[in-house]
Amino acid sequence: MATIPNNLRANLCKALQIFAEKHPEQHDTADRMQRFIADTPDCFERTHAEGHMTGSAWLINPAGDKALLTLHHKLQRWMQTGGHADGEPDTLRVALREAEEESGIQGIQPVSPEIFDIDIHRIPARPARGEPEHYHYDVRYLLRAPHEEFIVSDESDALAWWTAEDFASRAAELDEAVQRMARRYFGKA
Repeated sequence: MATIPNNLRANLCKALQIFAEKHPEQHDTADRMQRFIADTPDCFERTHAEGHMTGSAWLINPAGDKALLTLHHKLQRWMQTGGHADGEPDTLRVALREAEEESGIQGIQPVSPEIFDIDIHRIPARPARGEPEHYHYDVRYLLRAPHEEFIVSDESDALAWWTAEDFASRAAELDEAVQRMARRYFGKA
């Protein structure tokens, strides 16, 4: 386990505090995430059995009128691209890496370095792989793709660009956290 400098932890906690001030409805989640970061030396490692930090992308197309979702192979749900920090304390860098890996799109850029959304969610156990039930402490960023051409990775069963209308009409296929991000971004989905 690599030692993460305290200033990097403090930077992420400060970003979470700023996010919570702008989105008071997620204040409790931000507080819980800050405590986890402060109290868990190996929070950025997937080997931490209780849970670990992840980074995700609300990836929009160049026109900004669609968001890319993946039909996640393991979880069988439509969701944003993202994944494990694997020792990287810069969750924006994690979100960028995972968006490129899962979409095959190179040159993705942040729209803003600020946090777009946060979520803490339970991941079911996978006994066959020796993975216990655990939590993902997910920090999400608004990113823009330079084009809409993607490649489906082996982590996904499909990828698709969703419009605001898709989010509204297919809401039953989505977790509440994905619906929340669609509402936040599109304002009506």
